[in-house]
Amino acid sequence: MLKKLRNYFMAGIIVLLPAAVTLYFLWLLFNFLDGYTGKIFIKLIGWDIPGLGLLLTIATVLIVGLLASSLVGRTLINFFENIMTRIPLIRSIYLTVKKVVEAFNMRNREAFRHVVMIEYPRRGIYALAFTTGETKGEVQEKTGHTVINVFLPTTPNPTSGFFLLVPQEDIIYLDMTVEEGLKMIISGGIVTPPFSKSNKEGDLEEGASKENLRCVPENLK
Repeated sequence: MLKKLRNYFMAGIIVLLPAAVTLYFLWLLFNFLDGYTGKIFIKLIGWDIPGLGLLLTIATVLIVGLLASSLVGRTLINFFENIMTRIPLIRSIYLTVKKVVEAFNMRNREAFRHVVMIEYPRRGIYALAFTTGETKGEVQEKTGHTVINVFLPTTPNPTSGFFLLVPQEDIIYLDMTVEEGLKMIISGGIVTPPFSKSNKEGDLEEGASKENLRCVPENLK
C-alpha cells in the first residue's frame, strides 16, 4: 500500500512539474512587475492602475516570445543561457527544468510520429521509442530492408537519446499517443497510460502472435 502511494505521489510530481515551474516563474515575474514597476508607474502618472501587474506580465511574456523568434532575440537568449550554464548550482536547476519543458513542447511532439517498441539493447528486452519517418536514400538502398528512423530517448531526460535505423518488421507500433509515451519515459514507467483492447477496432484475438502486433500505420506503408 505504501509503495503504491509513493508511486502515485512520484507520478503526480512528474506530471505537475512543468506546469508548477511555469506558474511559479509567472508568479515571481508578476510580483516583481507589480511591485517595483508598478511603483514607478504610480510616481509617473500619480495613481494606481488595477491589474497593471497582470498586464505587464502578459506583455513581458509576449515580448520575450517575439524576441525568441528573431535572430537578435535568439542571440540574446543564447548569451543568457551561456551565463546560466556556467554557474554550478543554477546550471543543474536551469538545464533540468528546460529539458522537462522542452520534452512537453508541442513542436517536439509533432516531430515524433508514432510510439513504438523495439528490442534494445538486445533481443528479449524492449525499449519505448518514437518513429520520425522512413529512411531514404543510400541507407535505405544498402540495408536490404524497409528501414524506419527511430529515436530512442533516455530516462528521465527524453531530449537526449539514440538515433537508430530499425527494419520495419522489427518494430511494434503502440496505440498510445506521443504525449503518453513521453510521460511514461520521463517517469521511468511510473506513469502508464490506460489501455483497453475492447476500445480498439479490429483488436487482436486472445493468443495472437507477436508478429501480428507489428502492424504498420497507413502513412508509413
